[in-house]
Amino acid sequence: MSTEIKMDVQSFVQDKLFSMQDEKYRLFQCKLMPTVSPVEVIGVRTPALRAFSKELIKTPYADCFTDILPHRYYEENNLHGMIVERQNNFELAVEQLDRFLPYINNWATCDLIRPKVFAKKTNKLIEHIERWIATGDTYTVRFGIEMLMTFYLDDKFRTEYLEIAAQVRSDRYYVNMMTAWFFATALAKQYRAALPFLENRRLDTWTHNKAIQKSCESRRLTEQQKAYLKSLKVR
Repeated sequence: MSTEIKMDVQSFVQDKLFSMQDEKYRLFQCKLMPTVSPVEVIGVRTPALRAFSKELIKTPYADCFTDILPHRYYEENNLHGMIVERQNNFELAVEQLDRFLPYINNWATCDLIRPKVFAKKTNKLIEHIERWIATGDTYTVRFGIEMLMTFYLDDKFRTEYLEIAAQVRSDRYYVNMMTAWFFATALAKQYRAALPFLENRRLDTWTHNKAIQKSCESRRLTEQQKAYLKSLKVR
């Protein structure tokens, strides 16, 4: 596709996003995302952005838009993610994610992408999760752990999936926070299987303690379980 067409599509998308701008919401969002410059945030509420993504995906512009990387604005990245997660072809969804994940620069964009097609292909997805985690790229790793949490802690659960997350070692806050979130969720859904990872201190100290904290904030564990987890906190 020609550069001129791409520029036209980019201008169309940006004009649409600015037409939905909410300045108060923009200021609120900026406070939540220290890794994103305020000049890169337009301020579009998520329901409006999702409605636009549904409209855009029905047009020929969608494929052209997702070919334009990197994007300038935070909302463009979110829109890109919303388009990818609606992809109903597993292989294409993975291909599009492989192109897009390295450009993600914040936790919010990373966490909103949950392709529904992945639920139908968990036998194939796991190899890509392991590959994403192995990249060492902050938000690609975070995305991989999130997919592990989303699709493998319920009826597809195996203890080996806990091992994958437990082996992650990083000095990146947004990676470690996701690992803690993963284990807090695992404790809520698969308590007996997940508990030994805390008892045996399989995680680094910060992630270990954060997983306990998040678990104790959950309503899905009993008070007795929470009391025991607190006793495992590393002082």
